[in-house]
Amino acid sequence: MTAPATPAPSARRLRTRATLLAVLGEHGTLSRAEISRLTGLSRSAVSSAVTDLLDEGLASETTAPTTTAGRGRRAAAVTLRRAHALVLAFDFGHTHVTAAVADTTGTVLGEATAHLDVDNHPREVLEAAESLARQALDAAGHRLDEITAIAAGIPGALDTRTNVVRAPSTLSQWIGMDPAAELGRLFDRPVTVGNDAEMGARGERAHGTGRTVNDLVYVKASTGIGAGLLLDGRIYRGASGISGEIGHIQLPDTGTWCRCGNRGCLESVASIVEVRRRLVHVLAPGARPGEAVDLPPLDHLADVPAAARVIGEAGRTIGRVLADLVNCLNPAAIIIGGELGQAGAPLVHGIRESVDRYAQPAVAEAVDIRTTRLGLRSELYGAIDAAISVATNR
Repeated sequence: MTAPATPAPSARRLRTRATLLAVLGEHGTLSRAEISRLTGLSRSAVSSAVTDLLDEGLASETTAPTTTAGRGRRAAAVTLRRAHALVLAFDFGHTHVTAAVADTTGTVLGEATAHLDVDNHPREVLEAAESLARQALDAAGHRLDEITAIAAGIPGALDTRTNVVRAPSTLSQWIGMDPAAELGRLFDRPVTVGNDAEMGARGERAHGTGRTVNDLVYVKASTGIGAGLLLDGRIYRGASGISGEIGHIQLPDTGTWCRCGNRGCLESVASIVEVRRRLVHVLAPGARPGEAVDLPPLDHLADVPAAARVIGEAGRTIGRVLADLVNCLNPAAIIIGGELGQAGAPLVHGIRESVDRYAQPAVAEAVDIRTTRLGLRSELYGAIDAAISVATNR
């Protein structure tokens, strides 16, 4: 008999948990009464949230004197267990690898990054990952044998039935490789591996703007465009783990060849590569084809009318695809990350325009569209969260 699914925590419960983590992180050790006074939360809400943190191993409670207990009396004091367990996380992008050491609160203790060609040199990349892990451990002041769990996000489709890479248009030199097994051999322990957009969704739910949302779509808009799906509080991967490949949804009236071999795929007309090409055309019209042009950061272009139009048009194109996803899934939030997500308001306004135009009014009204506040770190924080889940048996 299948056990009943554990219900996803309510938005109020998630907010209470985040408030407790913040106040304990700031003040160290507090009694339940002190937590209630500092946060304004009811004693019952504090009691429930403290119990959750104790169950997850994120806090400890001991009998100790406190300032609110009165002379001669002793009360239980709650302390955040910052180093209850240590985890190691990797964010593999197309042109970078980042390793980070964190504790079970998600606090990053040390990290290291290298820029390299991830798609075409898997063996060198794996060797670099091992070196970066040791650099991150050194920065954190810890050893590899203290690490409880390891997780990584990769920028390609991973078949969860076999754990092998199956994306001939991305990570072409990784096809047939099992990244979890390869990393496991390097570190002599099991490693959890997932798609980078999936990790982005996890990162937003655990540490970003999606902490109070049970149904969200995280869009990583970079060289490729993929979506991580969080439905009813759980990551949705599909039958073989390859859900969310929205970059290869075909658009009408578009004949551009895509690297997958089809014409008119979303990423062939709205990736960061295409947006930058158009920005060069409007911001440096005298540049010769193929000439390197230094463009301002995308978040500096909102007030440049021509650039904002280019970014807004990319948003409307992406929004056309997301409108269909909104009709199907009815999410509470769409969070835009990746390099293109740094463009901010013009991109969001363009996406919003298409969602309002093409999605059913009731579901369009229900969805909040925003960019990530984690910048380019959503995927890293998602890998941290995945490792924490293993370390704490969540």
